Amino acid sequence: MVQQRKNDFSQGGIAQNILSLAIPLTVAQLTVVLYNVVDRAFIGHIDTIGRDAFTGIGLVMPATYIVTAFANLCGTGGAPLFSIARGRGDDRRASRIMGVSFTLLLLLGAALTVGFYLFQTPFLYLVGGSDETVVHARDYLQIYLIGVIPVMTGLGMNPFINAQGFGKVGMMTTLLGAVINLILDPVFIFALGMGVRGAALATVIAQTCSAVWVLVFLTGRRAVLRIEKASLGLDGPILRRVCSLGLTGFTFSVTNSLVQALGNAQLQAYGAAAGNGDLYVAAMTAIVSVREIVFQPIRGLTQGAQPVIGYNYGAGKYSRVRESIRFLTVTCLGYNVLVWVLLLAFPRAFILLFNSDPGLLAVGAPTMRIYYAAYVMMSFQMIGQNTFVALGRAKSAVFFSLFRKVILVAPMMLVLPRLWGLGVYGVFASEPVSDMIGGGACFLTMMCTVWREMKRPDEEKL
Repeated sequence: MVQQRKNDFSQGGIAQNILSLAIPLTVAQLTVVLYNVVDRAFIGHIDTIGRDAFTGIGLVMPATYIVTAFANLCGTGGAPLFSIARGRGDDRRASRIMGVSFTLLLLLGAALTVGFYLFQTPFLYLVGGSDETVVHARDYLQIYLIGVIPVMTGLGMNPFINAQGFGKVGMMTTLLGAVINLILDPVFIFALGMGVRGAALATVIAQTCSAVWVLVFLTGRRAVLRIEKASLGLDGPILRRVCSLGLTGFTFSVTNSLVQALGNAQLQAYGAAAGNGDLYVAAMTAIVSVREIVFQPIRGLTQGAQPVIGYNYGAGKYSRVRESIRFLTVTCLGYNVLVWVLLLAFPRAFILLFNSDPGLLAVGAPTMRIYYAAYVMMSFQMIGQNTFVALGRAKSAVFFSLFRKVILVAPMMLVLPRLWGLGVYGVFASEPVSDMIGGGACFLTMMCTVWREMKRPDEEKL
């Protein structure tokens, strides 16, 4: 019984509990991003074809977001429910939740692999490709698809390691893959002359190593609760709860895919009128790549807090839930203000990480300042949304994820380019408008509902 009550988040300091998970998780999130961002950086510096190849990778990004979305459906849907069940002392149900999530993940991974193989070429043209860039995108995607199930296993099951309090083990999941990817990328791309295909192969090998690490831990003796044969399979009520709550992480990633695809298509259309559609797609690829990097500490903090918030909620420790929200608000806002200033002050330095083409730098610097004009408001979006997830409030979490991307960003990408002659700049301007409206609405709603509810007295459990 002592083993089952390890990592009791109702004890100890809130900041210590959150940071013990958030710091390793942040490192892990950053290294997940390195799988894709390092590829883009190396690809963008290939001689003669660097910019076209880099733009081609931008076309693949919507596909990788979709893969991440389905991994999140299982991981961010199952792990908070897993934490709440542990907080209530129901370890049998927690184990079943993990098994159902893993089964769903394998089924979805197989379906995505087949689907993208069948429709990869029309998909790449649909998301803003041209004849010059689709050839590079297809070279990458064909090999990347081999690793869909491994990448989903690493992303989707790692939250169950973190939810058990093993933040450092969760960090090692992605550190292992990132190191392997960093070593293999230059070898395959440049030394062996494989180019874009080499980058994809390095990523697949790295992701497979991460997946093996996750499965070895979750089936081994160190885990508090393990994946066991008896817990596998699909259970209707649990499956519905996992999918309902997982829709938050799912919609976050799938709407990123939608917005990236729509943005690329709009930039290709309006950019062609300005003389070079591929150039503006390349600028968006660089800007979004930078966002993936700087956004991860916020994601790590908020996701690291989910097990702590969920456990304390399940244990009836409402004062500790409030303390967790306060801590998140201060730390996330402080970090984002610093990042906001750096992005607006030094946009060229960030773009140079991916490509040094003079045309890309000339276009990228002003469009980056537009895109990040209200980036600080993303703190409030993430705090509110992840608090809803941690407490199992699926409807609220999904609504605000959809509200920002589907209700705000996507329509504005269609409308703003037509107003006042904004053209391509209207596509970039849709992001800060949605940051302000979406972030503010999500946080205020959370404060008016969850915060008020958590003011009730703590429950005393025997």
